[in-house]
Amino acid sequence: MINLRDLILALTKEETTSLDVPISNVVIDSRQAVEGSLFIALPGERVNGHDFVESAFKNGASLALVDQPMLKTLQVIDLRFGYFNPSVWNNFQLPLCLRVENTLLALQKLATYWRESHPVRTIGITGSVGKTSTKELTAFLLSAKYDVLKNAGNRNNEIGLPLTLLELENHHKCAVLEMGFYIPGEIQTLCNIAHPHVGVITNIGTVHAERAGSQEAIARGKAELVRSLPVAPQGVAVLNMDDPWVRAMAGQTQAQLLTIGVKNSADLMASEIMVHGLEGISCKLTYKGDQHQIQSQLLGEFSAYTILFATAVALVEGLDWEMIKLQLSRSRIDLRMRHYKVPFGATILDDTYNASPESTLAALQLLARLEGRRVAILGDMLELGPYEETGHAAVGQSSVKAADLLILIGERSKFIKIAAETEGFPTNRIHWFPNSHQAAVPAANLLSDGDVVLVKGSNSMRMDRIIKAIKERA
Repeated sequence: MINLRDLILALTKEETTSLDVPISNVVIDSRQAVEGSLFIALPGERVNGHDFVESAFKNGASLALVDQPMLKTLQVIDLRFGYFNPSVWNNFQLPLCLRVENTLLALQKLATYWRESHPVRTIGITGSVGKTSTKELTAFLLSAKYDVLKNAGNRNNEIGLPLTLLELENHHKCAVLEMGFYIPGEIQTLCNIAHPHVGVITNIGTVHAERAGSQEAIARGKAELVRSLPVAPQGVAVLNMDDPWVRAMAGQTQAQLLTIGVKNSADLMASEIMVHGLEGISCKLTYKGDQHQIQSQLLGEFSAYTILFATAVALVEGLDWEMIKLQLSRSRIDLRMRHYKVPFGATILDDTYNASPESTLAALQLLARLEGRRVAILGDMLELGPYEETGHAAVGQSSVKAADLLILIGERSKFIKIAAETEGFPTNRIHWFPNSHQAAVPAANLLSDGDVVLVKGSNSMRMDRIIKAIKERA
């Protein structure tokens, strides 16, 4: 458990033996504060954490990091510029505010210190599609042999990753960390905090091109992970040989290479991939001349890549094949695509968390393999920048063979409609709505018993409204 002593050492480089104040957890939401919490007040676009310091203290927090002036009723000790004055600690009382130059940088500095205090093996995972599934499956495989820390949900950015690392305890042997990307330099920042030994790059797509500028810029940003790895043999880069952008990263790292592939020659390959509907997939993995038949409850042909990445890391970290195959057979992990039946008999593929052209094409590939009337309810895919029209058009072209009924939501989805009609999809089986609010009830009413329904779109399209309407349909 982290202590006030650790906090002072991380922020000022001054060691003190007297400040023995355990910190139960570190939070940025005052509602999550409990007895002994450290609350970090982050100024945001909509909400300023400094407005909630008193609320955090009322909920039990004993310490708060701030970088703005506070009410005079709150006790504040100034640590700005790394300054440490021993005399101010003679009569301090809790709760207490510690003022720093920048609370986000202080959070990152504290997380870096805490990570460096724990000799864990760290695996960094990034990519445009499949990084969350890869993180989940990798952590699940490694848990057969080690105590594993992983970032929960979408805690994969400059705030979430440091908060995850501050949960490290002495019993953890591995940390599996998803690393998100929006702009160049972000992955490097995360690597400076986490110090990964193993780096996994799943693929390079077009999502976030609006911010990054181009697919080439995305590739440069993702490559910061492999460039940050230790020199071989301590560092290992797991690269996807089927993705030309990732394949080119082999020359950008001094780490040992472990390559995976389905189509192109690689160290670890998957073949004879069989999709068993909603029961999962099976395939044959080949490594160092040996073949291993595996099965998994992961959905869709694209999941073979998830299996390859996770297996590669498991091999690097010393798991044997029997252990790997057993874990893969048990791998009903918490993925973003969930499937279930609703009362009127339709089967729902709920993939509403987010969407990119690559992930939507993979979801349509799964839909195409399923029995029943196949319905694709697709919302706009955002942040594609110069790839907006071509990305949506590719989805429209793929929809022709994957779906029997298209329900489209949002202005950008008109590109899907145009491309599908051009490829011969009947116009009378395409329904378009401007937003999910107007689409929810009509879309639900278009469904029938026996339908298999994919629901997918970017998070801000609020495709969860569609799911809610489907579940509530009488």
